[in-house]
Amino acid sequence: MKKLLLGLLIVTVALVGTACSSSKAASKVKIGISGSDTTVWDYVSKQAKEEGINIEIVRFSDYVQPNMALAAGEIDANAFQTVSYFDAFIKEHDLDLVPIGTTVIAPMGLYSEKHDDVSDIPEGGTIALANEATNMGRGLLLLQEAGLIQLEEGFDGNGALDKIVENPKNLKFELLVAAQTPRVLPDVDASIINNGIAVDAGFSPLDDAIFHEDETATPYINIIATQAKDKDDEVLNKIVDIYQSDDVKDFIIEEYKGNSIPTFVPLSNIGH
Repeated sequence: MKKLLLGLLIVTVALVGTACSSSKAASKVKIGISGSDTTVWDYVSKQAKEEGINIEIVRFSDYVQPNMALAAGEIDANAFQTVSYFDAFIKEHDLDLVPIGTTVIAPMGLYSEKHDDVSDIPEGGTIALANEATNMGRGLLLLQEAGLIQLEEGFDGNGALDKIVENPKNLKFELLVAAQTPRVLPDVDASIINNGIAVDAGFSPLDDAIFHEDETATPYINIIATQAKDKDDEVLNKIVDIYQSDDVKDFIIEEYKGNSIPTFVPLSNIGH
């Protein structure tokens, strides 16, 4: 009888040990990001630790390796890219990755030293716009959202002026490299400036832009991605829930002053 009880005890301890080990392993998650700014993920990691989840932040220096490392299973998820970039990248490289949550948008803005509102831009006014196809396309979509132009049906996001089908104010466009868009503000009616360039120039999209992107700019919302086989993983989805909490939202708003806007929308809104 004693031997039987001892055997059962050993089996029970082994099973409990295995379960604890498995649970601990499942709670260790590697999240890949691009760049050195870990501010938000440091905060999310603290929140996650209270839930028994240990996040290791893995930093990459480019926009290629975080997806390749994820596809190779070297990390469990990544959070660094827009929907537009993600969709193009996984198609080009034939990767079985999926988004599991949305995070923020770094809003592109329309800035002006001459006008306080989009409606004040005059007939024949000049708009400065980045000349690179992707940034130009994003800028044209912003102008369409602002009600200044209409683009061709099925616009693919690659910018070209001949894709404008309606221009009721007969606006003119000055095309230049993105880094120059803040410098021409004194000479144009308005300039479309990328988020990072605007911040470097001392502008805040929420405070200084006369119009800026919001959650309707779905191709440019950032996401958390993982391998397709892990899309329903309980721990990973818990991390998404933590990131999309009101606490983290308030932290992002306070920390970034509108330069990064929490944008927690359903995956169906971004076409996934």
